[in-house]
Amino acid sequence: MRRVVNYHSSWARQQQVEFFDASATERRGLAATKKELKETQVALEASHKVIAGLTEIGLSMSKKIEKMKVKKQLVKANHVECHQKFQARIHEAEESMQAQHLLIEALVDEKDSLLQTIHDLQEANNAPAPFDGDWEEEPEEEPEEIEDIPLGEGEIDDEYDIF
Repeated sequence: MRRVVNYHSSWARQQQVEFFDASATERRGLAATKKELKETQVALEASHKVIAGLTEIGLSMSKKIEKMKVKKQLVKANHVECHQKFQARIHEAEESMQAQHLLIEALVDEKDSLLQTIHDLQEANNAPAPFDGDWEEEPEEEPEEIEDIPLGEGEIDDEYDIF
C-alpha cells in the first residue's frame, strides 16, 4: 500500500507543482497583459491630448481664416469705393476741362470780334491800323481725354487669397 500512497502522494505533488507552475505562468501572463494595458492606456491618453491640441489649433486657424475673409471683403469693398470716387473725380475734371475749353473758345471768339470791331472803326475813321490786318490766331488744341476705367476691368490684387 505504501507504493500506492507514494504514487498517490507523488501524483498530488505533481499536480501541486503543475498548479503552481501554471499559476506562475498565468500570473506572469497576467502581469504582462496588465503592463500592456497600462502602456496602451498611457498611449491612448497621449493620443487624446494630441487630438485635443490639434482640434484647438484647427479651431484657432478657422477663426483666423474667417477674420481674413472678412478683412479681404472689406478691402475689396474699400477698393471698389475708392475706384468709384476716383472715377467721379476724373469725370468732374473732364467736365471742368471741357467747360474751360468752351470758355476759352468763347473768349477767343470775343477777342476776334473785338479786334474786327476795332479794325472796322479804324477804317471808318481813316485811322492808321496799329497792325497789318492779318493777325495770327493761336492753333486750337484738342483737350486730352482721360480714359474711363470700367469698374470690372480694374485688377484687385488677391495676394492673400486663401481659397
